[in-house]
Amino acid sequence: MNTSLFVSRFACSLGLLSLLACGDKAEVPAAAGPAGASSSTSAASSAAAPAAPMAPVTVTTVPARKRDLPVLLKASGIVTPLTSVDVKPQLSSMVAKVHIQDGQFVKAGDLLITLDSRTDEANVAKARAQLARDNAALADAQRQLARAQQLLAQKFISQGALDTAQALVDAQSAAVLADQAAIDAARVALSYARITAPVAGRAGAVSVSAGSAVQANLSTLVTITQLDPIAVAFSLPQRNLPDALAALGDGGAVVQAALPDGAGSFNGRLKFVDNTVDASSGSVKVKAVFDNRERKLWPGAFVEISQTVNTLKDAVVVPQAAIIQSARGTVVYVMEAGKAALRPVQVLQVQDGDAAVSGLRAGEVVVLSGKQNVRPGAPLIERARDSASAPAGAARAGKPAASGASAAGSSRTSTP
Repeated sequence: MNTSLFVSRFACSLGLLSLLACGDKAEVPAAAGPAGASSSTSAASSAAAPAAPMAPVTVTTVPARKRDLPVLLKASGIVTPLTSVDVKPQLSSMVAKVHIQDGQFVKAGDLLITLDSRTDEANVAKARAQLARDNAALADAQRQLARAQQLLAQKFISQGALDTAQALVDAQSAAVLADQAAIDAARVALSYARITAPVAGRAGAVSVSAGSAVQANLSTLVTITQLDPIAVAFSLPQRNLPDALAALGDGGAVVQAALPDGAGSFNGRLKFVDNTVDASSGSVKVKAVFDNRERKLWPGAFVEISQTVNTLKDAVVVPQAAIIQSARGTVVYVMEAGKAALRPVQVLQVQDGDAAVSGLRAGEVVVLSGKQNVRPGAPLIERARDSASAPAGAARAGKPAASGASAAGSSRTSTP
């Protein structure tokens, strides 16, 4: 009895489990049907919905202009004298007298220093005495020759005696010439005792005084530096070498030198280009010459050099601030029909905040400020240039739409 009851209950349990299993399988398709329909409907609605429009961006613009752009080269130069001479004695002696003071301006030929010349004066007197003696011997030899000629005519002497007298005259004439040369040499040595200025300029510190002993070609007595005109030495990049060489043939390009702190500016001309390019720096040394009547350019001083080495004719020029360096290269944004368009350009020359570029046409409107929020195809709202520097709060209060555009664009990256 108990066994049949257990079997009956077990059979009922199996039947109940089978009904439950069948119920689950029947509900799955019913549940899946509406869910699948909902998913497909959502996907269809997403595909059919249009993309959100790009927010407008407030920018300032500037037109690209065509004009001549001078290529101005700027460099640091050093004032260098055209001539600087270390005055040294040409004989060993004692300083007899100093005729100049430290820092004195002198002219060429002015007497600077006198050396003790007593020995040289004695040598000149000795050479003159020798000349006088040889002149007397020459006169006597000439008289002997004249007498010998008379005696030969009278057949009292032979031709050999006459030839001997003639030889004596010739020897004494040569001796007189040698004496004259000795006098000239003694005078040259004597002239070394008077040391004069070889060039006009300013004397430096005089390193000797009366009684100082000096050695020939060793002791520096004073240095004379030419100040007017004066040169400025600087370096040009190798790429500007052809322009510098061309300027030399036309009297030299105009070069402007400016002293620091606005102490003055001067105009000169390029006069020298070195014959080699420095391999370590890729530059060539050049010099420009300046008038220095007021003596404001002092040797060794630093000056700022500016020189127009070339001029780009009819170049398309935009502000350098409008140019963007991106992963795509050098680009600018231009406004076309109220929207932003990306335009690749090539920078030809940058000068004083302006850039000459290729890839643009004169008159095209270029985005100047606000370009960090601009994307290709974005609507642009142009703002006046003079209001670009207004406070951000004032700009937002005056143009709420522009403010919203700026806020929306500020979350974008700056690289196009």
